[in-house]
Amino acid sequence: MLQLPKTCYIGLALSALATPAGASQMFASDSPWMLGDWGGTRSELLDKGYDFTLGYTGEMGSNLHGGYDHDRTARYSDQFTFGSHLDLEKILGWHDSEFQLTITERHGDNISNDRINDPRVGGFTSAQEVWGRGETWRLTQMWIKQKYFDGALDVKFGRFGEGEDFNSFPCDFQNLAFCGSQVGNWVGGIWYNWPVSQWALRVRYNLSDALYAQVGVFEQNPSNLESGNGFKLSGSGTQGAVMPIELVWSPRVNGLKGEYRAGYYYSNAKAQDVLKDNNGQPAALSGAAYRSSSSKHGVWLGAQQQVTSLASDQSRGLSLFANATVHDKKTNAIDNYVQAGLVFKGPFDARAKDDIGFALARVHVNPGYRKNARLANQAAGLDDYDNSGFLPVQDTEYSAELYYGIHLADWLTVRPNLQYIRHPGGVSQVDDALVGGLKIQSSF
Repeated sequence: MLQLPKTCYIGLALSALATPAGASQMFASDSPWMLGDWGGTRSELLDKGYDFTLGYTGEMGSNLHGGYDHDRTARYSDQFTFGSHLDLEKILGWHDSEFQLTITERHGDNISNDRINDPRVGGFTSAQEVWGRGETWRLTQMWIKQKYFDGALDVKFGRFGEGEDFNSFPCDFQNLAFCGSQVGNWVGGIWYNWPVSQWALRVRYNLSDALYAQVGVFEQNPSNLESGNGFKLSGSGTQGAVMPIELVWSPRVNGLKGEYRAGYYYSNAKAQDVLKDNNGQPAALSGAAYRSSSSKHGVWLGAQQQVTSLASDQSRGLSLFANATVHDKKTNAIDNYVQAGLVFKGPFDARAKDDIGFALARVHVNPGYRKNARLANQAAGLDDYDNSGFLPVQDTEYSAELYYGIHLADWLTVRPNLQYIRHPGGVSQVDDALVGGLKIQSSF
């Protein structure tokens, strides 16, 4: 059964509910930091250009029903984030310049790995998005940003991930299908989301107050994914580059905020075909190596729009969102993905900072990838799903999540959630799964 390693932390957090104090004091509910303003030192440092953060995200998942393994249990995974943001104009007099340094540490276990998904093929989504990329420390951000021409041109260079700027999306849901940059979830072998970083350059030009275009060049280096390379700075192992381009429009519709994204990515590194060998025959039958392609590419679309608000507080109201990605069928297991949902902030006057979220997602497997699995089983003479050597054929996975975000303090939000996963991992033989989750987001 689950043993929470953060019981001390959670106990301190809950004590905030009964701690009347000013915003500058520890555990004050109206402070943005659990540890308060350090006697005013924190605000003084902010005024001078120094912003230090310590964040924590913890996620629990339990297989309440169904899945690959019906033996019920619970798993916990979490992440600490240590960050510093420097306003170099205030500190060094460098006009419109800033620096970011962030180190992360992840560890724990994921209920999806062996309870929800068939471990012979794994899954696509994850019931605990904070799990992944190794239980290790990583240099997640180390970049400098400089603006030119009164902020019209914005240049960022250093180490960071694609999803920080491109195909960006919030991460309040616990299921990975509704959290963060979705391109990185479906082409994770080349597009590295948080907490992995690589050498990168991003150039953004503001076409108007509500519209900008941006282009990037990111090192494609699989060795950055290895747990022992969390602080690797050399370029050894680089295979090529991922080059995304994106147009982002942020209008106000009836005075309400919106954001619309359209983008394309191209990788110039070699990519392996999912089905055929160099002679155009199925590699699973010929026994020859899978042929390689000279590139890999895909597109994405994203939309977020607030549609209602309260006259007394415009931040409260209903927002709708949707995301879609399409990928190269020759080289990628997932050929398309769609997702949509809603978030309602401030549902009750007595709970004006709480939020409710609901979302649905569909992940579709490339027909060529499915055919390759069927041919691999044919070549091995296997047709029994229960045979340990059988390769399950993956098709389409559907996910849904409903959460309620309890804003306990300005520094602490807890989101209990229910997730329903149909055909986990796209394997129809796996029972549909119901997962109970709990997501903790806090800032020290």
